[in-house]
Amino acid sequence: IRCLKTLPCDYLLSASVHTNMAALSNGNQASSFKIPPIKFTKLFINGQFVDSLSGKEFETIDPRTGELITKIAEGRKEDVDVAVKAARVAFDHGPWPRMPGVERARIMMKWADLILQNIDELAALEAIDSGKLYHFCKVADIPAAAATVRYYAGAADKIHGEVLKASGEFHAYTLLEPIGVVGHIIPWNFPTTMFFAKVSPSLAAGCTMILKPAEQTPLTALYYAHLAKLAGVPDGVLNVVPGFGPTAGAAISSHMDIDMVSFTGSTEVGREIMRAAASSNLKPVSLELGGKSPVIIFDDADVNKAAELALLGIVFNKGEICVAGSRVLVQEGIYDEFEKKLVEKAKAWVVGDPFDPKVQQGPQVDKKQFEKILSYIEIGKKEGATLLTGGKRVGNKGYYIEPTIFSNVKEDMRIVQEEIFGPVMALRKFKTIEDAIKIANSTKYGLASGIVTKSLDTANTVSRSIRAGIVWINCYFIFGNDIPYGGYKMSGFGRDFGLEALHKYLQVKSVVTPIYNSPWL
Repeated sequence: IRCLKTLPCDYLLSASVHTNMAALSNGNQASSFKIPPIKFTKLFINGQFVDSLSGKEFETIDPRTGELITKIAEGRKEDVDVAVKAARVAFDHGPWPRMPGVERARIMMKWADLILQNIDELAALEAIDSGKLYHFCKVADIPAAAATVRYYAGAADKIHGEVLKASGEFHAYTLLEPIGVVGHIIPWNFPTTMFFAKVSPSLAAGCTMILKPAEQTPLTALYYAHLAKLAGVPDGVLNVVPGFGPTAGAAISSHMDIDMVSFTGSTEVGREIMRAAASSNLKPVSLELGGKSPVIIFDDADVNKAAELALLGIVFNKGEICVAGSRVLVQEGIYDEFEKKLVEKAKAWVVGDPFDPKVQQGPQVDKKQFEKILSYIEIGKKEGATLLTGGKRVGNKGYYIEPTIFSNVKEDMRIVQEEIFGPVMALRKFKTIEDAIKIANSTKYGLASGIVTKSLDTANTVSRSIRAGIVWINCYFIFGNDIPYGGYKMSGFGRDFGLEALHKYLQVKSVVTPIYNSPWL
């Protein structure tokens, strides 16, 4: 998604000329793409792929078909203990935190090269495990991940404190030191992006770590661990333990020998992680959580472009994105025209096999998420919202859902207040700029927002009034390695990307020494 600044809306929208979604059936979704063999299915601990201590495995499922891809070793508490011990030894006694930053950078740069050398296989694994578009993974997600590694590699030899002007006859300065062993818990919607958003800055800082990928999407995380080993990352520095939240995730959050936890996922799980961190060793946590982001479109907007932007905001990545523009607010002067164009574009959006280059939206990640989204669509109908388009599954195999738009929504409706995490939009009109700001902020979340207007005054006023961690003006989904990203309110705290992400994995230590007989202070 961070490559969307070079892949504008029409990159994704252009496929609508090829076929109409209404004519799509699973019968013509078949792809001749050859799926690569699955090479890595075990836990990666201390530089080796190993079975879980229990010998248990879990299934990872292809959302295109609902069929088994392979079985993965299931990490549990005892496996987390082993991985943390390896990470602790690597931090306390190993070379990674002690080597010059330029040497860490050299290894990370090699890792980035290896990622790009294996891009076809990695993109295929991402597509079959998560339902993401293969071609988008290949041109955007994975190249962007390599760029993230390089960005933080470039920062690895620029970590330094500052000299302080102390009061009195003292010399004082600060040191920036790696925080220690970090536990990363990442979600299933952007497996590659989230892996490197967490791992890259913490590696550059000199930390060691254990990472738990989502149980739905473990395949690329294990492959990246293999490539890290080939690049020269020392044993024990990066450990990958697939497993489930209540077992492996809980063990990471409550572990007495983990110094920090970084988590991206739901607000509900974020609460549990905070509780576990507080009740164990009071470790700091960084949480990037849910969202119910507004896109506010004013009367002076180009209606056609605004409709494209709003549609992309909810259907990109199947709506499985925490910053999805799930609440679209349109000023009443252009509302009717906007609604008509939006529905036309939604009906032309192509849902199908993620290996088909004409397809714009693949399947939802798994059966549970698929059924959750469909249940929210039924809730919207029962609550009295007007279903303008969509609302049904596509085909009879796999987890495909039509882009869905509701209008005539009210503030207290569940489809307006709760995060659905799917291609379901709540559309409403507003009168004044004050109305728009009030509606936009009427949510417990504060992750992102969008503003579409030609007025600089409007853009400035609204962007400063909305309680959200990132505001996009006349664009959406624009991320970058140098743009910090995180939430307000119940969307969490802490930032990924930017140098802010690097510094959250560093401790600040002040050092003070007396000065004797100095001619000046």
